[in-house]
Amino acid sequence: MKLKYSANAQRRLGQILDYNGKRKGKRIVKDILDRADELEKYPELGPTESNLESLDEGHRSLLVGTLYKIIYLIAKPFILIIDIFDVRQDPDNMKS
Repeated sequence: MKLKYSANAQRRLGQILDYNGKRKGKRIVKDILDRADELEKYPELGPTESNLESLDEGHRSLLVGTLYKIIYLIAKPFILIIDIFDVRQDPDNMKS
């Protein structure tokens, strides 16, 4: 399946790049994109995201290192990356 990134996910990647500086930011964004690429072959790799279960849409998440989660939906024929969530934030922020 192919990956599609929401406008929100693209914005988050830009924020990560800006916040962390050019060199470190590029490395973090590359790590996130490489991890997301794994979903093309294994879309069910990430578990159901417990913080979003109340939405009942099947959100899943995939941890990248120890600081970021890729929040996504399997929306055949593609995988929609909804958000890149910094796990240091309040989990309630994930719903907004």
